[in-house]
Amino acid sequence: MVQTASKPLTLDEFLQLSETKPASEFIDGQIIQKPIPQGKHSTIQSDLGADINRVLKPQRIARAYPELRCTFGSRSTVPDIAVFTWERIPRDENGEVANTFAIAPDWTIEILSPDQSQTKVVRNILHSLAHGTQMGWLIDPEEEVVFVYFADRTIAVFEEPGDRIPVPTFAASFNLTVGQMFSWLTE
Repeated sequence: MVQTASKPLTLDEFLQLSETKPASEFIDGQIIQKPIPQGKHSTIQSDLGADINRVLKPQRIARAYPELRCTFGSRSTVPDIAVFTWERIPRDENGEVANTFAIAPDWTIEILSPDQSQTKVVRNILHSLAHGTQMGWLIDPEEEVVFVYFADRTIAVFEEPGDRIPVPTFAASFNLTVGQMFSWLTE
């Protein structure tokens, strides 16, 4: 859904607006509301985020955040899962996790929802890569396929159950196959 303002908003004006449910993103001067997550999307999002945190968080390697607003490069987007290496997690003056993340994630993960524009999602992944993200995943639950976008903008497709899905270098201890991921939909 695209909302049209009477006069174009700036990024700063957008960031002053109240949050919406589901979240709205600011892309190329437009406010675009994300679709409401459905069952397959929510299942993969919650299980994947939990698995990433189970492996990477205890060693303070990285942390996965679901639906975290990331504002950088004149856009404000809300990846389904944003993963930040430990040393890049923004902190406030008390050393606690900051509320505002004004940097690109190290790893961005998007899960395609029914009727969602794959083009829009891919553009968000490419925007992140252009601003320092190391890797992007686009997960399509309906097709049971994962598109992996590397920092050099090459793309690989993983769809066989035994295919191990590549991860950024910092996440080398995290292993996941296509079959493992999509098995969550039957649990």
